[in-house]
Amino acid sequence: MGTTQSAVASLERADSNPTIRTVADALDALGHELALDAVPRPAGVDESLIRKQLELSPGQRLRELEAMAREARTLTLAGGRARGEHG
Repeated sequence: MGTTQSAVASLERADSNPTIRTVADALDALGHELALDAVPRPAGVDESLIRKQLELSPGQRLRELEAMAREARTLTLAGGRARGEHG
């Protein structure tokens, strides 16, 4: 690597934070080549559901949201009754 033993030892510490260039140089000294690759991740959401919602008018989306809120309230109350809560 063309550096001192103490510099290499500092790279071996758990809290070491070397640059990519330093890692590449260390790998080169060991007969390896650093290869970085960027791979696209799948979307974190179901985009088909978003498209479906965007096909609705704002009024339709609002009515669906209100219906979901009513259902959530019904489930909340049912859960409370099942646990013996009074509300």
